[in-house]
Amino acid sequence: MIGHQLDHSKMCCTKFKFKNLARLMVSSQVYFKCSQLLFSCLFSVDTAKKDIVFLLDGSDGTRNGFPAMLDFVERVVEKLNVGENKDRVSVVQYSIDAEAHFYLNTYTTKDDIVGSVRGLRHRGGRAPNTGAALQYVRDNVLTSSAGSRHLQGVPQILILLNGGRSSDNVDTPASTLKQLGVLTFAIGTRGSDSAELQRLSSDPSHALSVSDFTDLPSVQEQLSSVMSRVLVRSTPRTPTVTAEKKPAGRDFVFLLDGSDATRSGFPAMRDFVQSVVQTLSVDDSKDRVSVVQYSREPAVQFYLNTYTTQGEILDSVRGLRHKGGRPLNTGAALQYLSDNVFTVSAGSRRLEGVPQVLILLSGGRSADNVDAQAAALKQLGVLTFAIGTRNSDSKELQKIAHSPTYALSVSEFNDLPSVRHLLKSTPDIFFMEITPESPTIPVDTAKKDIVFLLDGSDGTRNGFPAMLDFVERVVEKLNVGENKDRVSVVQYSIDAEAHFYLNTYTTKDDIVGSVRGLRHRGGRAPNTGAALQYVRDNVLTSSAGSRHLQGVPQILILLNGGRSSDNVDTPASTLKQLGVLTFAIGTRGSDSAELQRLSSDPSHALSVSDFTDLPSVQEQLSSVMSRVLVRSTPRTQTVTGRDFVFLLDGSDATRSGFPAMRDFVQSVVQTLSVDDSKDRVSVVQYSREPAVQFYLNTYTTQGEILDSVRGLRHKGGRPLNTGAALQYLSDNVFTVSAGSRRLEGVPQVLILLSGGRSADNVDAQAAALKQLGVLTFAIGTRNSDSKELQKIAHSPTYALSVSEFNDLPSVRHLLKSTPDIFFMEITPESPTIPVDTAKKDIVFLLDGSDGTRNGFPAMLDFVERVVEKLNVGENKDRVSVVQYSIDAEAHFYLNTYTTKDDIVGSVRGLRHRGGRAPNTGAALQYVRDNVLTSSAGSRHLQGVPQILILLNGGRSSDNVDTPASTLKQLGVLTFAIGTRGSDSAELQRLSSDPSHALSVSDFTDLPSVQEQLSSVMMPVVPKKPAGRDFVFLLDGSDATRSGFPAMRDFVQSVVQALSVDDSKNRVSVVQYSREPAVQFYLNTYMTQGEILDSVRGLRHKGGRPLNTGAALQYLSDNVFTVSAGSRRLEGVPQVLILLSGGRSADNVDTPASALKQLGVLTFAIGTRGSDSAELQRLSSDPSHALSVSDFTDLPSLNMSQTLYFLAEKKPAGRDFVFLLDGSDATRSGFPAMRDFVQSVVQTLSVDDSKDRVSVVQYSREPAVQFYLNTYTTQGEILDSVRGLRHRGGRPLNTGAALQYLSDNVFTVSAGSRRLEGVPQVLILLSGGRSADNVDAQAAALKQLGVLTFAIGTRNSDSKELQKIAHSPTYALSVSEFNDLPSVRKPT
Repeated sequence: MIGHQLDHSKMCCTKFKFKNLARLMVSSQVYFKCSQLLFSCLFSVDTAKKDIVFLLDGSDGTRNGFPAMLDFVERVVEKLNVGENKDRVSVVQYSIDAEAHFYLNTYTTKDDIVGSVRGLRHRGGRAPNTGAALQYVRDNVLTSSAGSRHLQGVPQILILLNGGRSSDNVDTPASTLKQLGVLTFAIGTRGSDSAELQRLSSDPSHALSVSDFTDLPSVQEQLSSVMSRVLVRSTPRTPTVTAEKKPAGRDFVFLLDGSDATRSGFPAMRDFVQSVVQTLSVDDSKDRVSVVQYSREPAVQFYLNTYTTQGEILDSVRGLRHKGGRPLNTGAALQYLSDNVFTVSAGSRRLEGVPQVLILLSGGRSADNVDAQAAALKQLGVLTFAIGTRNSDSKELQKIAHSPTYALSVSEFNDLPSVRHLLKSTPDIFFMEITPESPTIPVDTAKKDIVFLLDGSDGTRNGFPAMLDFVERVVEKLNVGENKDRVSVVQYSIDAEAHFYLNTYTTKDDIVGSVRGLRHRGGRAPNTGAALQYVRDNVLTSSAGSRHLQGVPQILILLNGGRSSDNVDTPASTLKQLGVLTFAIGTRGSDSAELQRLSSDPSHALSVSDFTDLPSVQEQLSSVMSRVLVRSTPRTQTVTGRDFVFLLDGSDATRSGFPAMRDFVQSVVQTLSVDDSKDRVSVVQYSREPAVQFYLNTYTTQGEILDSVRGLRHKGGRPLNTGAALQYLSDNVFTVSAGSRRLEGVPQVLILLSGGRSADNVDAQAAALKQLGVLTFAIGTRNSDSKELQKIAHSPTYALSVSEFNDLPSVRHLLKSTPDIFFMEITPESPTIPVDTAKKDIVFLLDGSDGTRNGFPAMLDFVERVVEKLNVGENKDRVSVVQYSIDAEAHFYLNTYTTKDDIVGSVRGLRHRGGRAPNTGAALQYVRDNVLTSSAGSRHLQGVPQILILLNGGRSSDNVDTPASTLKQLGVLTFAIGTRGSDSAELQRLSSDPSHALSVSDFTDLPSVQEQLSSVMMPVVPKKPAGRDFVFLLDGSDATRSGFPAMRDFVQSVVQALSVDDSKNRVSVVQYSREPAVQFYLNTYMTQGEILDSVRGLRHKGGRPLNTGAALQYLSDNVFTVSAGSRRLEGVPQVLILLSGGRSADNVDTPASALKQLGVLTFAIGTRGSDSAELQRLSSDPSHALSVSDFTDLPSLNMSQTLYFLAEKKPAGRDFVFLLDGSDATRSGFPAMRDFVQSVVQTLSVDDSKDRVSVVQYSREPAVQFYLNTYTTQGEILDSVRGLRHRGGRPLNTGAALQYLSDNVFTVSAGSRRLEGVPQVLILLSGGRSADNVDAQAAALKQLGVLTFAIGTRNSDSKELQKIAHSPTYALSVSEFNDLPSVRKPT
């Protein structure tokens, strides 16, 4: 019966193929009947199984056609044989970004799939990012974890329904899918780009088109016909773990030069191909053949799976016609072969191990570059023979060929039979399998760096002992040693902490001993994303012992017990890009999809029921770890020199000037030191799009570079897209793979030669290059835009101009005369602090998501009204506007407009963006990275106030806390204005101060908050703090034991000269050997006596080796920080005094450079055992490197040059905060608490601006009654206190209230004068035990220097009060609140 149905389907298909379609179209009924027959024919072809993904364009332009798309999907699905072991289906929709509605393993029945499809809603969003969507499908859908069976040889089919040209580049992701063997059909409408559809498809014939989506039924026949042909010829590879038979045969591709120059020789080329084919074994399915002809662009004559007999191939070859055309673009043709011919869909059996052979017949030199494309084929394992004539470039042929011996030459094509004879005589070369080249450097597999990242959140408390056992068992199997395996352990919950680094221990016993002593950290749901970033920034670094630069594999083993509270995608992606091999092991509480995204490969995501089952995955983990080699590029030595990139305008307008540009490049190259491997050079030419002539690692001699430059041909084309070209450089040229040595500290220099104004925007792209540290010279002609050149250049003085390109020698002369500018590395400037209150930088961040469409005009009116009140000008107020939904976009930057009229005109022309629920967190980060930067016009480094005004219509879809915190740390004054749809708590977290969170019913009510906003925006000028922050870094290694008392005495002598007691100077001491240990931080002690007492009690640390680099890195990360008491961001000078008795065992250059960039003034003092050159590199200036014979000679040093300070009057007064327990249990005692506050306030000096007061009441959460800067008279404060009403509520969360005070009350914006040295006093009145933990929050207040009095009643927990109080003696108790008058009031 089944066989009968299959025969019937085949008959229908055959009949349908040969009927006149025009007659069938007369009747729609007949058409759809036949269409259904076709679908049954199509989907009975592969009787096994298929994985089909529908990728639907959900951008704004497809809204009307979306129902027709869904109908099409439904009709296709109805004809499938759906089941877990049959056909599987996934649907993905995209616009700006992509989202999977369901995966290949979500549904196993047809009804479930159809039901889900019918419920889909149109996504909306701007012009589609098809490239990103293809990448999303590759990374998230066509994976084993998402149900893809590509590893089992099941055909992978992607059907794209597209309504418009992509906003991003599609070539790379489309090429990736082709190389994976995905069969892609791209179906577009009249709004689509037909050329783009062909590039997207696995074959140009798979690009189909309809007028609009309602016509989709008309392509079903065409689609089914093509799919049936391909699936019939597709032979899936069935992998097996046992030894499998090596596939027989080879895949031959002939690439024939069909340009005008080969017309007379083409018959001989054709005969040669026939003679080779006649020797192949095609009929028994061993060998396959494809022929491609090319000139300007390639054209496939037939694919590897087009013909299956020798006769068919020979017939086709005999019928070949010469293509013609010019120029000869061999590079483009080679790239085309990689993307479209050596692919599974085109019949290549490369992934099955079948040898791939390319025979190129070329009659001339290529007009484009062939280097990267030839290298790509070699990496694919293609064995290339390059055969040329007397007109060919022999060096070019050698580059293209598998090796120089595979580059053959004949006088003319009629002599090709002689080459055929040569090939026949070398079967060992021609017919052997070739191993693909690896583009990476040798990996040292004899050693590994392994980091264990342990989830220490509350949910893993019971399982933590099992985690430690697992770590111990893994370590026991390792070969631990300094030059063998290294281990680090990091634990995290809300934040992360390294228990020990990769260079802390060198023996197995030390590691195991440390692991056994670990204690569970505790904390809320884990921030796994932040923990990964912490590992990236603090553990996988050279200073922490990582050897990734030496090619040692980096392995991360994550033990996770629950879903992350923050986003993990970006940090996980960063680790993958670094080549870190990540294993994510979770329990039943983990999110399996998240674990797969965290892992370096989905198969590296392992799962156990709970942590006690970890032994069950140990063997699996060991097996995978032993198989995988991590690719890494070792850094062998310190690199000198520079990397030069020339970006040449090759548009139509520069044709006559191009020879002069070429000469200029040659003249510069002739001055460089290329031959001794110091300098590297790359040349890129661009017009509409960029084209690399050669990369930084293409040539290694000056001669090769000059030869290539002399041969440059003008590209031509329009328009001139300089922005796109700059972006291309960031992404593809200033990269390690392209030869850039930026990460090794080699200066990066870009020289742009431009002959006109860019047709696209250059701002963001130029800023990106500056952030990469690229030193850019922008050289233009009279036709260029001088302002644009200044934006692109490193600074305006680096924007140069000539009348025309023939005048370039004058610029070269200028560059030669300024070697101090052109050839020296630039040291970043330290930020200046004084605040300029005569001007402001204001950024408006507008929520443009779907929910604000109706209110958007009112938003624009509000922006316009605010701008009208400003004093706009380049040296006055500046304005930027950014709109966001899923992602953010700057409409204009702070330096775009300099007049009020220009700003208002631009604002009036803005259009609503649209898009799903807003990603406010990502938008804040965008503002931080792209708008509040010097290149975008921000003047924060000049002390100009930075103001952000957010207009928001709904709760954010992503996390806002981290980016909001970042802006606060930068000192940005953020006002968050929301509507009834907003989350008020979120608005307060977004704002720089809770009082800056404003609310309106809807956006039409915005005028009501304008006055309030204006009054708050009045700038406050902070006083510049006096004094210095001193950090002493003492060498405590074994070698300094005898000299340590002298070091201690030296520190005391310096401290005695400092003004600590008047809060001017602060001191910290850190001792180090193998790793650093803080003796005390900058904010630990506030008096000279306390510091001296602590210094006298210092004990020598001991240990070896001496890792000075790691210690310096530790200072950057943990001591010169706000939380540790550093006042660097307030402009207080930072001074480091290093006492070192020997040479460092690790590298000091990068961490020393980091301290210099922070603006730290470093004095390095050594003894006869120190390395004087190292001391000079450590010091902020060589003259700051001092030396003594031994430490007992330290008194001979004159350190007076560091000990000069400004005399400044100590601020008078105090800031008092009262924190009142307003829970249900204190209702009867609240009047007595109120009276107590009044009695204290009456003793204060408020009216003469000395003392300030704030009152906060709390139960479950805190509520500010008034801030420190709300009232300025005693009378106002007393009136407010008398009117206080008991809050009520439960439970009593004292910990949360203390945290709130740290974040929102003891802050400058809330009136705290802590940074000016004014004492901060907290008086807590509590009537019960806290329901949450108070330890960390109390410690945070102490680190801020807050003097806390904790007063409780009989119901309070006396131990808890002592923890909260500044010291136990500051914890006071009364029987009940009526007894408060008996408490001695603080004075």
